[in-house]
Amino acid sequence: MAAVLWNGGISFGGVIAFIFADLIVLPVLNIYRKYYGLKMAAFLFATFYAAMAVAALIVELIFGALGLVPAQRNARVVEASIAWDYTTWLNIAFLILAALLIWRFLKTGGPGMLRVMNRPASMGHSH
Repeated sequence: MAAVLWNGGISFGGVIAFIFADLIVLPVLNIYRKYYGLKMAAFLFATFYAAMAVAALIVELIFGALGLVPAQRNARVVEASIAWDYTTWLNIAFLILAALLIWRFLKTGGPGMLRVMNRPASMGHSH
């Protein structure tokens, strides 16, 4: 997406800001809200947003002053396609491995163990 923005004419700092914006996602902000409260989540959002904007501006100014911003806007955007290459076979192999590990977890009492681990430890037991 950053390459599409760059080809579309957005500034170099704007592309950097877009990449930094990955730190500001709603699920993560929701986690902050749950753990730290709404006020702290809003503070973190504002802090991350300001850091993103300032960092992008600094990168734009420094790279521009040093002449490091590419003059050509010819980033290649490759269309996604399905291909039977080594990554496909690795994905299949690790899906099979994951299925075997989940099967083993279920057959060896994993869910029961997790239920026990979720309960508070009783006082007075010594192991």
